[in-house]
Amino acid sequence: MKTGMTVQLGDLLYENKLRDTSDTQGFVLEGDGAVTFPMGRMRLESTRHPDEGQAANIVYWCPESFPDNVALNWSFWPVRQPGLCILFFCAAGRHGEDLFSPALSGRDGIYDQYHHGDINAYHVSYFRKTYATERRFQTCNLRKSYGFHMVAQGADPIPPVVDCDPPYRMQVIKYGPHISFSIDGLPIFHFIDDGDTYGPVLTGGKIGFRQMAPLIAEYSDLQVHAVKELNFGS
Repeated sequence: MKTGMTVQLGDLLYENKLRDTSDTQGFVLEGDGAVTFPMGRMRLESTRHPDEGQAANIVYWCPESFPDNVALNWSFWPVRQPGLCILFFCAAGRHGEDLFSPALSGRDGIYDQYHHGDINAYHVSYFRKTYATERRFQTCNLRKSYGFHMVAQGADPIPPVVDCDPPYRMQVIKYGPHISFSIDGLPIFHFIDDGDTYGPVLTGGKIGFRQMAPLIAEYSDLQVHAVKELNFGS
């Protein structure tokens, strides 16, 4: 793992406060969920019972497509657990189609559709407090799809809801083969995709917020900056 990484940011490519419904015009919800703004930030929750399993989970996509070499930042408030959160990024059809192309199969929140369907994406899971084993030993995981390839893992510093002091500032940096994830400036993992073991390096695409029922969480202040350069210390 590289240490002492510094990031040189470029232009602000996209900014969204996620304060009310006007900020999410054009966003696409997959699965049965509610999007509300009771605290002036975007709240996501499933409207189905968690006993329905994967059918109860949701994904909420930002409609913008982003290039490679970006820093993705958002603020996160966990409200109710159990559950987990995922950010999809570099999401697009397996043959280069736009994520919302009618040529792609429909999606409704069932996880298999996102890792063994007809899209490619990276996905980082965090606040993983669903199963008893996850609550005992909490990690953030990076996977690459197509497929369900676990490519990086690090400790999750966010405590259970009862002990949380949000907001937590989340950051994903995607720069060519480099992917790093941090929470409140604390490095969680850094992965270098060799472009061979799990297929070619993914580049641009869309981002989406996924939640596993019955989790309720809130989000605000989404920003996407261009990344000019990454530098590494010893």
